[in-house]
Amino acid sequence: MKHRTFFWFFLPTGLAMLLFIAFPIISVITQSMHTPHEAVLVVTENCGPFGCKQETSVDQDATEALRAANPVGRFVGLDIYLDRGHLAVSEVAQAWRTSDGVGDFFKKIGNLPLYRALAFTLTYTFTVTPLLIILGLIIALTVNSLHRHLKGLVIFFSLLPMIVTPLIGSLILFWMVDSRGILGSALQWLANDPNLSLKASTGLTWIMLIVYGVWHSAPFAFVVFYAGLQTLPQDQLESAQIDGASRWQQVLYVIVPHLMPLVTFVALIQLMDNFKVLEPIVGFNAEAHATSLSWIILNDLGGETRQLSAASATSVLTIIGVAILLSPVLVRTWRDFKGKT
Repeated sequence: MKHRTFFWFFLPTGLAMLLFIAFPIISVITQSMHTPHEAVLVVTENCGPFGCKQETSVDQDATEALRAANPVGRFVGLDIYLDRGHLAVSEVAQAWRTSDGVGDFFKKIGNLPLYRALAFTLTYTFTVTPLLIILGLIIALTVNSLHRHLKGLVIFFSLLPMIVTPLIGSLILFWMVDSRGILGSALQWLANDPNLSLKASTGLTWIMLIVYGVWHSAPFAFVVFYAGLQTLPQDQLESAQIDGASRWQQVLYVIVPHLMPLVTFVALIQLMDNFKVLEPIVGFNAEAHATSLSWIILNDLGGETRQLSAASATSVLTIIGVAILLSPVLVRTWRDFKGKT
């Protein structure tokens, strides 16, 4: 393809990437380094029959003029990233100096907002992602081995979790695990504990959110793997069967290597989605036991005082976290590509 032809072919995509990806990221980074202007205070002295006293008031005109001169805010550099609501450098250093060991150190920084959210986010991401890949592969293999008259019905029911809106799905499961719901009542009966509540325990809440994450995302992995199974060379399976390979050996040494590029693709997509987990926390009303980076952003943007700078800083840290998570997979994919070429 000629360079001129490639340029005009890529131009719409490049402009869209600049408009919807590059410029917003630059805007967020800029906002994260600025904080709203402080109000201009004026001290006046009022004298009366009983003496004089000083009063402090806000000069609205001067404050508005300051904001109009620099709408982005007051430049503070990396101060927002280093404060207690984010990286908390001072608090982490103090916790390291006063800790009795590694366990005590993590316990102390676990009370800081960002690290508490990061703990759940990483646990959720690295638990849900492999489980949904395994479950999706199992469902794909099962459906692929069914009779053709049953495949359509099973595929329909397998896709239901993905069809349901995430917030609606989490609300449905939230009502089911309530102490008056069918799952909550069943767990109380099995544990013989009428006071058992999934919502009152941090550990059980995390498990509930992880189970929902796997349930909701597994259909996506199933669809991708099922499509990949349709391209599986039958001669390889027949050769393995002739050589006496068991069903498990066929899956391990023939099917899984064939689907490995799709496994990488699903892992990339789900790592990004799971690291930005938000809907289950909101739907389950679980912020008392589990918060995520995305929930911190939503919390900063809500209420009467919109903390745009704090939300922007957390957004930048989230982007950096996603890039770190994806880097091993991207490096491996690049090496495989270079090896083939």
